[in-house]
Amino acid sequence: MDFVDVARTTFAAREFTDDPVPDDVLYRIFDTARFAPNGGNRQGWKVIVIRDEETKKSLGELCWSPMRVAAAQTKAGEVYWQSVTPTSVNIEEAAADESLPIAIPMFEHLDKVPVVCIVVVDLNVVASMDQYLDRVGVVSGASVYPMAWSALMAARNEGFGGTLTTLLAAQEPAVQDLLGLESYEAVAAMLTIGRPPKQLSKLSRKPVEEFVFLEHAKGQPLSG
Repeated sequence: MDFVDVARTTFAAREFTDDPVPDDVLYRIFDTARFAPNGGNRQGWKVIVIRDEETKKSLGELCWSPMRVAAAQTKAGEVYWQSVTPTSVNIEEAAADESLPIAIPMFEHLDKVPVVCIVVVDLNVVASMDQYLDRVGVVSGASVYPMAWSALMAARNEGFGGTLTTLLAAQEPAVQDLLGLESYEAVAAMLTIGRPPKQLSKLSRKPVEEFVFLEHAKGQPLSG
């Protein structure tokens, strides 16, 4: 596929056929993704490829609590999981409340997704330039998310698809224990990969004028 077509049509696929994702296809996907930019070319990423149904099921169940918290916060009129305004929701109670919905069915049936990839980042080697700021750190992700997104675009190019979720970051200790990760290997993302029943060709996104500004945060929007 043409690169622009791939970039403009790689969507969040959460439904898949039963078609397998062969090892040679996965290899090509990550052989392309490894060229993504990263701080100092330290390449502090690691990918765990999971096909075992029991492990996938366990990972899916770990996503339920964060999704219940999101449901409770949405019900309370909040933007779920944001880190600026303190939540009015009791996180522990919401996480355990089985009456709250799991909004994305994929996580209730993750064992049926052909391939689940856990992307981790070695905190020993990435530059966390915002570590001393009085807010949640975000910069470390710059050294891993370009690779993760390149993997999804490479999957799209192969006729497959998937989605990137960070839900498991909220359950990092459990994921580390399940997969044998070290304490300094942070859970950055989960990629689900398979063949979507249909490929979208037109995605809905904000126009450039709504998020690119000239010279100043309140400057004129960039226009074509």
